[in-house]
Formats: sequence, C-alpha cells, structure tokens
Amino acid sequence: MRNDFSPSATAPGDFYRFLTAVVVPRPIAWVSTVSPEGTDNVAPHSFFTLASTKPPIVQFTSVGEKDSLRSIIGSGEFVVNLAPAGLLEEVNATGTNFPPHVSEFDAVGLTREPSRTVSVPRVKESPAVLECRLHSVLPVGNSTLVFGEVTHAAVNEAVLEGNHPRIDLLEPLARMGRDEWGTLGAVQDRKRIRLGDWPGDFRPKA
Repeated sequence: MRNDFSPSATAPGDFYRFLTAVVVPRPIAWVSTVSPEGTDNVAPHSFFTLASTKPPIVQFTSVGEKDSLRSIIGSGEFVVNLAPAGLLEEVNATGTNFPPHVSEFDAVGLTREPSRTVSVPRVKESPAVLECRLHSVLPVGNSTLVFGEVTHAAVNEAVLEGNHPRIDLLEPLARMGRDEWGTLGAVQDRKRIRLGDWPGDFRPKA
C-alpha cells in the first residue's frame, strides 16, 4: 500500500520538504561569489548537477533570490567548491542567512584562495574547485537555474590517483531531507552492460 501526496492538496512548504526527502542524495554546490559591493560570500546549494560536457557546464538552482544569485548576475562569475565531509560544520554554517555585507569567509573562518580564471576567490580548504563564468540563468517557478561554464578546475594532489579524483578521498557531503546530511557510504563498481553482452533475448515476443 502507498500513501498519495498531491502538490495541489499539500501545503507548499510541506511538499517542498517531501520532495527533498525523496530526491536524495543531493550533491552540494558550495558556491563562492563576490557581490557588486565587493563582499566575498560562500553558500551551499543542494540542487546541483552537470548540465553539459561540451562545453563543460554545471548547473545549480537558487530557490528564491539569494545573495549568490544576485552576485553571479552582477559579476558573471562564481566558483563551485566541493563540500567535503570534514567541513560539515563550516558548510552548514555558510547556509546561515547573514546580511549581504557579511562575508561567510570571515564569519565561518574559511581561507580565501585566488582563482586562476575568475576574480572570485576559491575556498582553500575545499579539495576540488570549479571556476565558472555565467552561461545563462533560467527562471523556473519560484527558483532560478544558474548555468556556469567551467573555465578552470583545480584539485588537491592528495585526493588524486594519477589525474583521477578518488571519491573516497574527496569524501563529498550530500543533503537529504529535513536537517539530514549524508556522507559517502559504500561504493560499488559496476560496468554498464553493452547491448551485445546482454544475457538472453530482450526482443518483444511475436
């Protein structure tokens, strides 16, 4: 037996909490920006994914109009810093609704690191960073999708195997429902099955 949940029959806040409990785990874009007034900010956004590989474009969603969105539209630049498990307290703290003139770098005690291709600072404590120039924004409902073309990536040598970032060393955080956060857990290797290797007959019966 299933319980049914209808967006039209559920309070918007309740359905939002329902959605974030079933669309899981969600990787975190820990986005650093510079406001038009020159304030360096950092904020976690848990609606985050790749949008394109050629050109390389990442996408995150701003629910409502937040400081990150205003700053990105103003400057045309941002950095996505990987949010590692060892910085859970700092990542969570940067989600605090500080006034726009307060820098989360300073409030939380993070270290600014110069970027190579954008004017926005990176979070030095993050093991992997993606420098981005704004590609486009797309308003959807009460949210705005932000697309950024990756202009440079930098990864700490300590988490690399050759040129490959090791997931067990990156230790990325993920968001769940309510106030729940997740870490990596068990990792399993599975190669995609090629059609020619599919066992049995997959064709419909005549």
